[in-house]
Amino acid sequence: MVAFGQQALLSMLIHLVFIALSFWALQALRIDKALKPNRVMQARVLLILLSIAIGSSVANFFLSYSTWSQQLPLLW
Repeated sequence: MVAFGQQALLSMLIHLVFIALSFWALQALRIDKALKPNRVMQARVLLILLSIAIGSSVANFFLSYSTWSQQLPLLW
């Protein structure tokens, strides 16, 4: 049971790290140029939602890859 709790905590931390990393990376884009003027709040919400979508996808990839690499020795 402890292993499941540790895995859940690790998954949550990895998701938060990759969401923060994608938020930081998206700061380099000029999203405000693609949006209508005076839509600052909507641009921020869009940036947050894009960060969550990208960060979660990347985190799921790394977590899946980690699981697969742990299961690979069971092949032999």
